[in-house]
Amino acid sequence: MEYIYKGKKVFYEEFGEGAPVLFLHGWGCDHSIFKSFFADLSGDYHVLALDFPGFGESEEPDDVWGVEEYTQMLEAFCKDLNLASPSFIAHSFGGRVSILYASRADVSRLVLVDAAGVKPKRSLGYYVKVYSYKCVKFLLLKVLHSQKLFDAYRGNAGSSDYQKASPRMKAILSKVVNEDLCDRMPLIKAPTLLFWGTNDTATPLSDAKKMEKLIPDAGLVEVQGGSHFSFLDAPGMFSSVLKSFFKVK
Repeated sequence: MEYIYKGKKVFYEEFGEGAPVLFLHGWGCDHSIFKSFFADLSGDYHVLALDFPGFGESEEPDDVWGVEEYTQMLEAFCKDLNLASPSFIAHSFGGRVSILYASRADVSRLVLVDAAGVKPKRSLGYYVKVYSYKCVKFLLLKVLHSQKLFDAYRGNAGSSDYQKASPRMKAILSKVVNEDLCDRMPLIKAPTLLFWGTNDTATPLSDAKKMEKLIPDAGLVEVQGGSHFSFLDAPGMFSSVLKSFFKVK
Protein backbone atom coordinates (compact mmCIF):
# COMPACT_ATOMS: atom_id res chain seq x y z
CA MET A 1 0.00 0.00 0.00
CA GLU A 2 1.02 3.62 -0.42
CA TYR A 3 1.02 6.56 1.96
CA ILE A 4 1.87 10.01 0.56
CA TYR A 5 3.98 12.27 2.73
CA LYS A 6 4.99 15.68 1.39
CA GLY A 7 4.31 14.46 -2.13
CA LYS A 8 6.47 11.34 -1.79
CA LYS A 9 5.38 7.71 -1.73
CA VAL A 10 5.92 5.72 1.46
CA PHE A 11 5.28 2.02 0.90
CA TYR A 12 3.86 -0.21 3.63
CA GLU A 13 2.13 -3.52 4.22
CA GLU A 14 -0.44 -4.33 6.88
CA PHE A 15 -1.94 -7.48 8.36
CA GLY A 16 -4.50 -8.38 11.01
CA GLU A 17 -6.70 -6.31 13.28
CA GLY A 18 -6.39 -4.87 16.76
CA ALA A 19 -3.99 -2.49 18.47
CA PRO A 20 -1.30 -1.23 16.05
CA VAL A 21 2.22 -2.68 16.02
CA LEU A 22 4.76 -1.22 13.59
CA PHE A 23 7.95 -2.91 12.41
CA LEU A 24 10.72 -0.40 11.64
CA HIS A 25 13.76 -1.60 9.68
CA GLY A 26 17.39 -0.57 9.86
CA TRP A 27 19.67 1.30 7.47
CA GLY A 28 20.21 -0.37 4.11
CA CYS A 29 17.21 -2.69 4.61
CA ASP A 30 13.47 -2.53 4.04
CA HIS A 31 10.33 -3.84 5.73
CA SER A 32 10.78 -7.37 4.34
CA ILE A 33 13.67 -8.04 6.75
CA PHE A 34 10.96 -8.70 9.38
CA LYS A 35 8.70 -10.70 7.07
CA SER A 36 9.02 -14.02 8.88
CA PHE A 37 7.79 -12.43 12.15
CA PHE A 38 4.60 -10.72 10.97
CA ALA A 39 2.48 -13.82 11.59
CA ASP A 40 3.62 -13.97 15.23
CA LEU A 41 1.49 -10.92 16.03
CA SER A 42 -1.01 -10.45 13.17
CA GLY A 43 -3.53 -12.84 14.77
CA ASP A 44 -3.94 -10.45 17.72
CA TYR A 45 -2.69 -7.09 16.45
CA HIS A 46 -2.87 -4.73 13.49
CA VAL A 47 0.64 -5.24 12.13
CA LEU A 48 2.17 -2.65 9.82
CA ALA A 49 5.62 -2.60 8.25
CA LEU A 50 6.84 0.35 6.20
CA ASP A 51 9.83 1.24 4.09
CA PHE A 52 11.43 4.43 5.38
CA PRO A 53 11.78 7.14 2.72
CA GLY A 54 14.87 6.35 0.66
CA PHE A 55 14.64 2.58 1.19
CA GLY A 56 12.81 -0.30 -0.44
CA GLU A 57 9.82 0.89 -2.45
CA SER A 58 9.58 4.31 -0.78
CA GLU A 59 10.84 7.42 -2.52
CA GLU A 60 13.77 9.49 -1.28
CA PRO A 61 13.13 12.69 0.68
CA ASP A 62 13.64 15.97 -1.15
CA ASP A 63 15.93 17.25 1.58
CA VAL A 64 18.67 15.94 3.86
CA TRP A 65 16.66 14.47 6.70
CA GLY A 66 17.81 13.72 10.20
CA VAL A 67 16.17 11.59 12.87
CA GLU A 68 13.77 14.46 13.58
CA GLU A 69 12.42 14.51 10.01
CA TYR A 70 12.02 10.73 9.88
CA THR A 71 10.19 10.87 13.20
CA GLN A 72 7.89 13.61 11.95
CA MET A 73 7.05 11.39 8.96
CA LEU A 74 6.25 8.48 11.30
CA GLU A 75 4.12 10.73 13.50
CA ALA A 76 2.14 11.89 10.45
CA PHE A 77 1.78 8.28 9.26
CA CYS A 78 0.35 7.16 12.61
CA LYS A 79 -1.95 10.17 12.86
CA ASP A 80 -3.33 9.89 9.34
CA LEU A 81 -3.93 6.14 9.65
CA ASN A 82 -5.52 6.56 13.08
CA LEU A 83 -2.90 4.40 14.80
CA ALA A 84 -3.45 5.40 18.41
CA SER A 85 -0.85 4.42 21.03
CA PRO A 86 1.18 2.28 18.63
CA SER A 87 3.84 -0.23 19.59
CA PHE A 88 7.15 -0.39 17.75
CA ILE A 89 9.54 -3.22 16.94
CA ALA A 90 12.58 -1.39 15.66
CA HIS A 91 15.99 -2.52 14.43
CA SER A 92 19.14 -0.41 14.17
CA PHE A 93 18.27 2.93 12.50
CA GLY A 94 14.60 2.22 13.11
CA GLY A 95 15.50 2.29 16.78
CA ARG A 96 16.62 5.89 16.52
CA VAL A 97 13.28 6.94 15.09
CA SER A 98 11.24 4.95 17.61
CA ILE A 99 13.27 6.31 20.54
CA LEU A 100 12.57 9.91 19.53
CA TYR A 101 8.91 9.12 18.82
CA ALA A 102 8.40 7.34 22.16
CA SER A 103 10.12 10.15 24.06
CA ARG A 104 7.36 12.61 23.15
CA ALA A 105 4.24 10.56 22.34
CA ASP A 106 2.07 7.79 23.76
CA VAL A 107 3.51 4.38 22.89
CA SER A 108 2.14 1.09 24.22
CA ARG A 109 5.25 -1.09 23.93
CA LEU A 110 8.71 -0.63 22.50
CA VAL A 111 11.08 -3.33 21.26
CA LEU A 112 14.59 -2.11 20.41
CA VAL A 113 16.60 -4.69 18.48
CA ASP A 114 20.33 -3.92 18.25
CA ALA A 115 19.14 -0.35 18.05
CA ALA A 116 21.09 2.78 17.25
CA GLY A 117 20.72 5.83 19.45
CA VAL A 118 24.04 6.10 21.25
CA LYS A 119 26.56 8.09 19.22
CA PRO A 120 28.94 5.58 17.57
CA LYS A 121 32.70 5.66 17.89
CA ARG A 122 33.69 3.96 14.63
CA SER A 123 33.94 5.39 11.11
CA LEU A 124 30.89 5.99 8.94
CA GLY A 125 32.05 3.54 6.30
CA TYR A 126 32.37 0.78 8.88
CA TYR A 127 28.76 1.15 9.97
CA VAL A 128 27.47 1.15 6.40
CA LYS A 129 29.11 -2.21 5.74
CA VAL A 130 27.87 -3.75 8.98
CA TYR A 131 24.34 -2.39 8.59
CA SER A 132 24.04 -3.49 4.98
CA TYR A 133 25.83 -6.82 4.53
CA LYS A 134 23.62 -9.13 6.57
CA CYS A 135 20.50 -7.34 5.43
CA VAL A 136 21.36 -8.03 1.80
CA LYS A 137 22.35 -11.58 2.69
CA PHE A 138 18.97 -12.19 4.32
CA LEU A 139 17.03 -10.74 1.39
CA LEU A 140 18.94 -12.68 -1.27
CA LEU A 141 19.10 -16.03 0.53
CA LYS A 142 15.93 -16.11 2.63
CA VAL A 143 13.52 -14.03 0.51
CA LEU A 144 14.72 -14.55 -3.06
CA HIS A 145 16.41 -17.91 -2.35
CA SER A 146 19.23 -17.06 -4.73
CA GLN A 147 22.71 -18.25 -3.82
CA LYS A 148 23.95 -17.00 -7.19
CA LEU A 149 22.88 -13.42 -6.53
CA PHE A 150 24.37 -13.53 -3.04
CA ASP A 151 27.68 -14.86 -4.33
CA ALA A 152 27.79 -12.03 -6.84
CA TYR A 153 27.05 -9.50 -4.12
CA ARG A 154 29.63 -10.99 -1.78
CA GLY A 155 32.25 -10.79 -4.51
CA ASN A 156 31.73 -7.05 -4.69
CA ALA A 157 31.22 -6.48 -0.99
CA GLY A 158 34.57 -4.72 -0.71
CA SER A 159 33.07 -1.74 -2.52
CA SER A 160 31.22 0.29 0.08
CA ASP A 161 27.45 0.54 -0.06
CA TYR A 162 28.00 4.13 0.98
CA GLN A 163 29.63 4.83 -2.36
CA LYS A 164 26.67 3.29 -4.20
CA ALA A 165 24.11 5.39 -2.38
CA SER A 166 22.70 8.57 -3.90
CA PRO A 167 24.29 11.85 -2.80
CA ARG A 168 21.22 12.69 -0.73
CA MET A 169 21.17 9.35 1.10
CA LYS A 170 24.90 9.67 1.77
CA ALA A 171 24.26 13.05 3.36
CA ILE A 172 21.35 11.66 5.38
CA LEU A 173 23.47 8.79 6.71
CA SER A 174 26.26 11.17 7.66
CA LYS A 175 23.74 13.23 9.61
CA VAL A 176 21.75 10.52 11.40
CA VAL A 177 24.66 8.32 12.43
CA ASN A 178 26.11 11.12 14.54
CA GLU A 179 22.92 11.98 16.41
CA ASP A 180 22.97 10.96 20.08
CA LEU A 181 19.57 10.31 21.66
CA CYS A 182 20.63 9.46 25.21
CA ASP A 183 18.96 12.61 26.53
CA ARG A 184 15.61 11.40 25.12
CA MET A 185 15.69 7.93 26.64
CA PRO A 186 14.67 8.91 30.22
CA LEU A 187 11.50 10.42 28.74
CA ILE A 188 10.24 7.09 27.37
CA LYS A 189 7.27 5.86 29.40
CA ALA A 190 6.48 2.68 27.46
CA PRO A 191 7.57 -0.75 28.68
CA THR A 192 10.71 -1.40 26.65
CA LEU A 193 12.35 -4.65 25.61
CA LEU A 194 15.98 -4.60 24.46
CA PHE A 195 16.93 -7.60 22.28
CA TRP A 196 20.67 -7.66 21.57
CA GLY A 197 23.47 -9.75 20.17
CA THR A 198 26.44 -10.08 22.51
CA ASN A 199 28.81 -9.90 19.51
CA ASP A 200 27.16 -6.87 17.89
CA THR A 201 30.01 -4.70 16.62
CA ALA A 202 27.84 -1.95 15.11
CA THR A 203 25.75 -1.09 18.16
CA PRO A 204 27.66 -2.96 20.89
CA LEU A 205 26.12 -4.56 23.96
CA SER A 206 27.44 -1.64 26.00
CA ASP A 207 24.91 0.54 24.13
CA ALA A 208 22.10 -1.78 25.22
CA LYS A 209 23.21 -1.66 28.85
CA LYS A 210 23.35 2.12 28.70
CA MET A 211 19.82 2.20 27.26
CA GLU A 212 18.62 -0.20 29.96
CA LYS A 213 19.82 2.25 32.61
CA LEU A 214 18.42 5.35 30.89
CA ILE A 215 14.97 4.05 29.88
CA PRO A 216 12.85 3.83 33.06
CA ASP A 217 10.98 0.58 32.30
CA ALA A 218 13.47 -1.42 30.24
CA GLY A 219 14.69 -5.00 30.28
CA LEU A 220 17.50 -6.61 28.29
CA VAL A 221 17.51 -9.99 26.53
CA GLU A 222 20.97 -11.04 25.31
CA VAL A 223 21.54 -13.37 22.38
CA GLN A 224 24.79 -15.17 23.08
CA GLY A 225 27.07 -14.90 20.07
CA GLY A 226 24.48 -12.82 18.24
CA SER A 227 25.46 -10.16 15.73
CA HIS A 228 23.94 -6.79 14.84
CA PHE A 229 21.12 -8.88 13.33
CA SER A 230 20.43 -10.91 16.46
CA PHE A 231 16.78 -11.42 15.52
CA LEU A 232 17.93 -13.26 12.37
CA ASP A 233 20.62 -15.16 14.25
CA ALA A 234 18.06 -16.50 16.72
CA PRO A 235 14.63 -16.25 15.01
CA GLY A 236 12.93 -18.82 17.26
CA MET A 237 14.07 -17.01 20.36
CA PHE A 238 12.98 -13.66 18.93
CA SER A 239 9.52 -15.01 18.08
CA SER A 240 9.08 -16.42 21.57
CA VAL A 241 10.19 -13.19 23.20
CA LEU A 242 7.84 -11.13 21.04
CA LYS A 243 4.86 -13.34 21.83
CA SER A 244 5.61 -13.15 25.53
CA PHE A 245 6.14 -9.38 25.52
CA PHE A 246 2.94 -8.78 23.54
CA LYS A 247 1.03 -11.45 25.50
CA VAL A 248 0.19 -13.51 22.42
CA LYS A 249 -1.01 -17.05 23.14
